Amino acid sequence: MSHRPVDVVSGVVLPRPDGSLSAPHDVLLDAGTVRSVEPSTTRRPGRVLDGGGRLALPGFVDAHVHGGSAVHDPAVQHALLRQGVTSIVTGSDGVGYAPSSADGAAWAARYFAGIDGAHPRFDGGTVAELLATYDGATPVNVSALVPHGTLRRTVMGTAQRAATAAETAEMVALARRGFADGAVGLSTGLEYVPAAWAQEAELVALVAVAAEHGLPHVSHMRGYEDQAGPALTELFRLAAATGAATHVSHLHGPAGPIAALLDEARADGLDVTFDSYPYLRGCSILAMVALPTWLPLADPDATLAAIDDPEHGVRLRAHLADLDELWPRVTLAWVPGLDPGEGDVAGHALVDVAARWRVPPSEAALRVLRASRLRASCVFAQPPTGTAESVRALAAHPAHLAGSDAVYQPVGGHADEGRPHPRGWGAFARFLAEQVRATGDWTWHDAAEHLAARAARRFGLTDRGRVAPGAVADLVLVDPDAVTDRATYDAPRTPAVGIDDVLVAGTPVLAGGELTGARPGRGLRPTARGRTAS
Repeated sequence: MSHRPVDVVSGVVLPRPDGSLSAPHDVLLDAGTVRSVEPSTTRRPGRVLDGGGRLALPGFVDAHVHGGSAVHDPAVQHALLRQGVTSIVTGSDGVGYAPSSADGAAWAARYFAGIDGAHPRFDGGTVAELLATYDGATPVNVSALVPHGTLRRTVMGTAQRAATAAETAEMVALARRGFADGAVGLSTGLEYVPAAWAQEAELVALVAVAAEHGLPHVSHMRGYEDQAGPALTELFRLAAATGAATHVSHLHGPAGPIAALLDEARADGLDVTFDSYPYLRGCSILAMVALPTWLPLADPDATLAAIDDPEHGVRLRAHLADLDELWPRVTLAWVPGLDPGEGDVAGHALVDVAARWRVPPSEAALRVLRASRLRASCVFAQPPTGTAESVRALAAHPAHLAGSDAVYQPVGGHADEGRPHPRGWGAFARFLAEQVRATGDWTWHDAAEHLAARAARRFGLTDRGRVAPGAVADLVLVDPDAVTDRATYDAPRTPAVGIDDVLVAGTPVLAGGELTGARPGRGLRPTARGRTAS
């Protein structure tokens, strides 16, 4: 199979809304879009891809993935496509590359070095210029959110205070330019600095810009698990004040109380959705997990100086002493800059590294942070309030759609270089294996909704997320009996199985489980104002 566009995908079955599957059908394509879906015949003219009785689903949309730079790496493209992901939403957690100056883009790359890293083709500029770096450069489509933290850093530096009216107006102007250039929403990262220092007036002004454009406010809240209630309440206040749709990033915690709050908000007329991933461990930079926000975390040099400043020493160690419950849950994922004499630490529990170094876990964490200059990342188990039952229950909620929260740093890394979270290689296949095949919580039609259609609607990408006439032909052929994840915490870079053929805009980008070399992906802009995703 070459990577020329195909005219027909033959002999596939399609999920029906009632949960059943269709008889074999042919999907006829024209110029990268679906022309028609018709009962199969024995012979079709043109270039035909044999579906072989597999399911044809719309290309999946990852609503939260740290892939804005990583998507240029073939290994990451392969990881996404083997799960059926054909489009991604980037710029989450309030930190992204645009709109920004060269200094702002460099700050985002450094601050999130262990999450997003530096973009290989962009060093500052507009959202339009960022989106252009993906056109014809990758097999996967890429959209971008306007990142509040980057706006704040551009306008205010790392000031640990409320924004003035003039500063807020400048951020609003930048946000409006970002939406005009094709952003699909506004993201905030209220547990990260500098956004953690924002007060409600600043947030209302910026969220109102998203509302003006009919697109969502996407938020990493101020807290999760036992803090999810107050954090959701803050987002609902912003939604009520502005009329903006609200989308909660990687929502996790006790399903009962969370679902009750979501249902109440939706009953009150708020447009609320969320994404989640099917794992009980998260991943972030160690600095966010371990250090207090009163440190100047948005400025790594200043933070490193403060860590060793006697003036802050007593207060910092008191903070770290309160984290005894955290340390056993932390596994180091990527620690650049560590002296080789310290030994291999990636993939090892922090408490085990501390024992090897003969220091308390808090001192081991500080050593890692110093050596990596705050770039180190970690995988961490959720507290007891996060359970498998809650993950399953939230995934069945009508406001749910899928987001992997994948972190691919170090980009292009091999099995002996870092131990990232396996969700970047397995989340979407794991949803299919568990929610459809193992538990029956989803039908195959539900799977297409949760993994593709709802995110396409949420972010205004209304020409995607469905297999129907007029839709862009992003198509995934799924073996329903075989699809599953293979990535583990010990071997996270293991591709999923059961999805061997994927088309983007009618062009084969994955054939026989391997990249074809075709690059029909593009920077995605909203095709319509966002609509309710449920």
